Amino acid sequence: MFDNVLEQQRIAKADTLKNAGINPYPHFLQKDMSIVEFKEKFSHILNSENKRDESINILLAGRLKLLRVAGKSTFANIEDEKDNIQIYFNKDSLGEEKYNLFKKNLEVGDIIIVRGYPFVTNTGEFSIHLNDLKLAAKAISPLPEKFHGLTDIELRYRKRYLDMIMNKQVRKDFITRSKILSLIRHFFEEKNFLEVETPMMHPIAGGANAKPFVTFHNALGVERFLRIAPELYLKRLIVGGFEAIFEINRCFRNEGMDLTHNPEFTSIEFYWSYHNYKDLMNLTEELLIFLLKELNLGQVIEYDEMKIDFTLPFKRLTYKEALKEYGLINEDIFGNKNAIIEFLKTHNIDVNERLDLGHLQAELFDNFVENKLINPTFITDFPISISPLSRRSDSDENIAERFELFIAGKELANGFNELNDPKDQYERFLKQIEAKNAGDEEACEMDEDFVSALAFGMPPTGGEGIGIDRLVMLLTGKKSIRDVILFPAMRPLKSELKEG
Repeated sequence: MFDNVLEQQRIAKADTLKNAGINPYPHFLQKDMSIVEFKEKFSHILNSENKRDESINILLAGRLKLLRVAGKSTFANIEDEKDNIQIYFNKDSLGEEKYNLFKKNLEVGDIIIVRGYPFVTNTGEFSIHLNDLKLAAKAISPLPEKFHGLTDIELRYRKRYLDMIMNKQVRKDFITRSKILSLIRHFFEEKNFLEVETPMMHPIAGGANAKPFVTFHNALGVERFLRIAPELYLKRLIVGGFEAIFEINRCFRNEGMDLTHNPEFTSIEFYWSYHNYKDLMNLTEELLIFLLKELNLGQVIEYDEMKIDFTLPFKRLTYKEALKEYGLINEDIFGNKNAIIEFLKTHNIDVNERLDLGHLQAELFDNFVENKLINPTFITDFPISISPLSRRSDSDENIAERFELFIAGKELANGFNELNDPKDQYERFLKQIEAKNAGDEEACEMDEDFVSALAFGMPPTGGEGIGIDRLVMLLTGKKSIRDVILFPAMRPLKSELKEG
């Protein structure tokens, strides 16, 4: 550790400062304002006659991002969370001894506290003229070279802190993510939804079709599953008497990683008693338009070289209509199990012939429809066999009263009329067990306690989940989910793997 020559040189400089009575890592330091606030408050001197105001004495803090020593004076640039500013100091302002000490031992990457007044340089740049400087934290590791920056994508994700130091836009993106979460909370609270929290460790892997992460509870001596989805616990709360609830939290799915999947991700799920899935679609439209307005994005945004039009109302198609219109699948094919299998084979798509008709129709949809849904599109009336928690349609028992919202060729939201018939739910769980025994590792497991809860009566309810990470990707123009998760899952480096 710290065996790099440059790191050794910086450690030596930290020791020099210590010997001079300067702690390289002091505490109890404060600043008066941010750089943004300083600029907003004092940049009027740009238009003043004197171009400086020495009556002002303000403390700012930031990381040194540029350092230019010119004999008896030094220009530098410091950056805080949101902005940067040029600083200027010389022998006269700091005193010769202090100036020489910092001139020799300060480096790009160090964090400093400066005191001074606003002024405008001869080149017209708004700056701060220092009369004091203190070291807040000595950087031992040097930053990447300025002009090339941090270009290694893997390194950016593994060392997010370094990515944020070198790229101000990264910080801005995560500030936007935080704002989106805040706006979503505000939206639902204004609709009188109550925010709740439910368990992250479940005794049964359920709530969605996915392979779980398994852990062990030592005190109880039992296995537990990191939650796939909060759905079954949230619906227990509806049984208990809440009528409008939401939860924003983490979910975990033991699956592969790609541009839109991370094993640990954030979602919002919300449940609304005495409302149906059509109400949820309307609410989702309203939410997205609200976010676009608050983020000043307009109703048409560009994403991954696509123009996405959010003009209301969003298009709505049934599952079968989408297979016809976008997949160009003949109805004689998608209504016949053997015909679907042959169709998939002729297109060189591997297929499990033991799957039922609904799951085979899903194979058609995933391969021939999904990536063509660019503008916001609600797909409704899903096959019941791939919707184990959804209410059956009164007009067709093979159809679920369910929708998914697709934007830019990706699923963003999933909602449906909740199944509240305990006997039907129990039978659906049994079929899920059959599917698991047939090789479907992602099928739901039996949850008898949830069935027992339904037996006490759950009112007619619509429920929906929205992937927050994918939503942030869309609204910030990011193509990879790793760009909107602060610390995404990464494959271990060889040095991190345990031998044997």
